[in-house]
Amino acid sequence: MESIQNYDDAADFGESTDFYIETEGDVSLYVKNYGDGKPVVLVHGWPLSGEMWEYQIEALVNNGNRVITYDRRGFGKSSQPWEGYDYDTLAEDLKAVIDELELTDVTLVGFSMGGGEVARYFGKYGSHGISKAIFISAVTPFMLQTPDNPTGVPQEEFTKIETGLREDRMAFLEGFSKKFYNVGLLSKPVSSAYLQNDFNIASAASPRATIQCMKSFASTDFRADLALIDVPVLMIHGDADQIVPIKAASEQAAKLIKNCRYVVYEGAPHGLCFTEKQKLTSDLIAFVNS
Repeated sequence: MESIQNYDDAADFGESTDFYIETEGDVSLYVKNYGDGKPVVLVHGWPLSGEMWEYQIEALVNNGNRVITYDRRGFGKSSQPWEGYDYDTLAEDLKAVIDELELTDVTLVGFSMGGGEVARYFGKYGSHGISKAIFISAVTPFMLQTPDNPTGVPQEEFTKIETGLREDRMAFLEGFSKKFYNVGLLSKPVSSAYLQNDFNIASAASPRATIQCMKSFASTDFRADLALIDVPVLMIHGDADQIVPIKAASEQAAKLIKNCRYVVYEGAPHGLCFTEKQKLTSDLIAFVNS
């Protein structure tokens, strides 16, 4: 595997390749690049990696798009630094990917925690070179319940997550994977093999990154960032999401964005990239290529 710095131009990557991009502070981000055409950058959720986009990548490429995924620092095959899990730094990482690949006319797609990177990107860097944005099951606009954010999630819920991660990270992640897809005694929307794969990805992440990123998406206020978005936005959320409650998140976020198409998937859980993969992929393609 070679670093992008060994290539003269991003186009030399061809239709499919993977490589590392070096950010400031010597953090290596693992990137995958597929296809040609209008670029779509997919930003994954917590505590997974870019592998979560498996069921969207091929369809987007087959519809004439160039698709870029990357692993957030601390996760997947990227570096696992001790610091740098605040959203300002994570948005800088996203910008490093866009700048290094010299992408223009980009659609940014953020799932769950990744929606925060997309929002903060607009807040820090504006929309130059960005044509559209998509938020899926996103943590925006502000997860934490405060006096001026009464629909948010109480702090004690995030404290429980941190306690679970510190006391027995593996047990927590195993239970979290089931809640991610609303798996219960009578509901089996995903196979045990798929749950195991998610667990394997999450358990291999940096323990510190897992906790610090949770703290970031729990406490970061994106309301000002969303108000600055001046490109068309598609926002999708399942109304049975047990991880990022729709009333605390997209129901509020959609009100803050000037040009937003808000779509609710009835009965869908948080992990709708798998459970609703055909519908979601169709909606993504239609919006990206409209």
